[in-house]
Amino acid sequence: MPIYRRAIRVALGTLLAIAVTVVAAPQAQAAPNFKAPFPCGQSWTYSHHSQEVRLALDFVKNGGGTNGAPTLATAAGTAYRHNEPGGAGLYIRIEHGGGWKTYHFHLSAYSVANGQAVSQGQQIGTTGSTGNSSGPHQHYEQLYNGGGQVIHINGQSLAPYPGSYGQRSITSDNGCGGGGGKAFMTWGSGVNVRQDAYLNSPVVTTLPGPTQVWVLCQKEGDTVNVEGYSNKWWAKLRDQGGFMTNIYIADPASFLPGVPVC
Repeated sequence: MPIYRRAIRVALGTLLAIAVTVVAAPQAQAAPNFKAPFPCGQSWTYSHHSQEVRLALDFVKNGGGTNGAPTLATAAGTAYRHNEPGGAGLYIRIEHGGGWKTYHFHLSAYSVANGQAVSQGQQIGTTGSTGNSSGPHQHYEQLYNGGGQVIHINGQSLAPYPGSYGQRSITSDNGCGGGGGKAFMTWGSGVNVRQDAYLNSPVVTTLPGPTQVWVLCQKEGDTVNVEGYSNKWWAKLRDQGGFMTNIYIADPASFLPGVPVC
């Protein structure tokens, strides 16, 4: 009988050690609350190509206008610029922390600097068809510890993936104003954003092309003359942390409607 009791004690000790090991195992880092990669209120249809190695989705805008449309950060993080002419083309990788990252392929242009911290809803590029692409679209991936994950938007899975466009769509709530400000599109290229509303103020960043911006307020500053137009009002931008002349805001009014004075 003693030998059986010893065997039982050993077995119980082994089970206890296994239980402790299971309890001590590290838990997976919770995913960010990813939003759609396109602006608030827009509806895009999506599909998955069977030849994709990872669990990516391709998006095109319902009703047209995919090419040149803003591509937005789906969660806050640090953005890195890449170029793979024979594959992903111009693309952005965003490191979100905790093992999570997202990819945005086939951009026509970048809207952020390499290594720049970005907020959710901030424009990181413009949609295009660079690299190995058959037409303008947003190729989007979510990865955890290097492995492709089923795309989730607002915590909801988009699986099962459709095999062609037009079967399923989502409407974005990314950048709908939770961070403050009013959304506008800019026009022109190489538009400087400055620390203050003056032409001799240091440049904070430069907008490479048409960009969605969030305007917090506006103030009078130096008068800017462009292509026969003059404007003394400057917009304070939420995400870029500086001022740009209202002359490059795509709105006919010199004083932006619905935007307070700083």
